[in-house]
Amino acid sequence: IATVIDDVEGLYEFFREDLVSEEELDAKYAEAKTIVENVEFHSTLNQPEDELSVTLEINAGAGGTEACDWAEMLLRMYTMWADRNGFKVTEINRQDGEVAGIKSAEIEIEGDFVYGLLKGENGVHRLVRVSPYNSQGKRMTSFASVFVHPVVDDRIEIDINPADLEWDTFRSSGAGGQHVNKTESAVRVRHLPSGIVVECQIQRSQHQNRDKAMEMLRSRLFERELQRQRAEREKIESSKMKNEWGSQIRSYVLS
Repeated sequence: IATVIDDVEGLYEFFREDLVSEEELDAKYAEAKTIVENVEFHSTLNQPEDELSVTLEINAGAGGTEACDWAEMLLRMYTMWADRNGFKVTEINRQDGEVAGIKSAEIEIEGDFVYGLLKGENGVHRLVRVSPYNSQGKRMTSFASVFVHPVVDDRIEIDINPADLEWDTFRSSGAGGQHVNKTESAVRVRHLPSGIVVECQIQRSQHQNRDKAMEMLRSRLFERELQRQRAEREKIESSKMKNEWGSQIRSYVLS
């Protein structure tokens, strides 16, 4: 960084003396700016888990049909964000609302530094708008929760005792064609020591769903360990404020 900034300053002096063109100066400045932004990005997202992909879980909260619609709006927002940034999106689980929207959904977003970019989205998201589902045209407030879990890869080892697992199988819900909804291909696994439960119904094969569920379980256990480590750090740094003053992290107001 120091070298490239010195180069820009030197080139600027040459430019003032008409020894180089403005285009050459602009090109060197753009190069320096890119290098500085790149270092700033990696110094901000400098935890090992920041580099990982994520599973993003959205649950409708208080508000009935309005909350289900809001949850689907959030799902679409994160999906569009991932597409714009060139990340791969896969739907893992989805429960549609009775009238509109979704009760819950879980997607996997694959790419570099996705967890670092999305970890700040954890919490409750609040929407205020004139509801299309209210016949009187009143402003409604609804809530949806967002949970971002890092997807562990081969660099991170998580040991799970098979005796600690309790498996269930069930039929997939939603659209699926001739095969998906007629066989018990969906799986649910409970990790008895921690009480963590994950479901997967994305694949046509129960075996594939079991593999995906195990990957999701490892991610949950890894995230729990990260939370434990953060809690220990907060005990040491007694003057440090909590990450959140309340569960609501953001409000969206549509006029």
